[in-house]
Amino acid sequence: MTSSDGNVGDARRAATAFMAREWPEADLGALALVVSELVANAARHAGGWWRLTVRRDGQAVVVDVDDRSPAVPAARRARLDGLGGHGLNIVRELFGPVEILPRAHGKTVRARWTVGRQTRDTATEPDSGNVSGLVGHEP
Repeated sequence: MTSSDGNVGDARRAATAFMAREWPEADLGALALVVSELVANAARHAGGWWRLTVRRDGQAVVVDVDDRSPAVPAARRARLDGLGGHGLNIVRELFGPVEILPRAHGKTVRARWTVGRQTRDTATEPDSGNVSGLVGHEP
């Protein structure tokens, strides 16, 4: 799916519908949130154009979002007003490390969730308020 095919909500719905058919035991809620964050980041910070690919790779779900910007995204401290700075931190919390793969005309941001890796249940776990372990930048 590309930005010309839809928006963030369309990307989220397409990704979860695909994975529900291909691998229903995957964490579809986490997948929806990761897709939302990665596609929204590409739309907001990388010029608007994006391409989403979701696939099963052995025992992993792989989410790739291509964009046309060579800029490497960096996690940052979340804003106190709640209006930004959460995207990569959320992706890392749910799926783990994020890979940045340079391409000739931009980059691919890749997140991978492996079966057996527990995703954090943000609805039931208390938030410690400490995000220092999540803040940093991609190497």
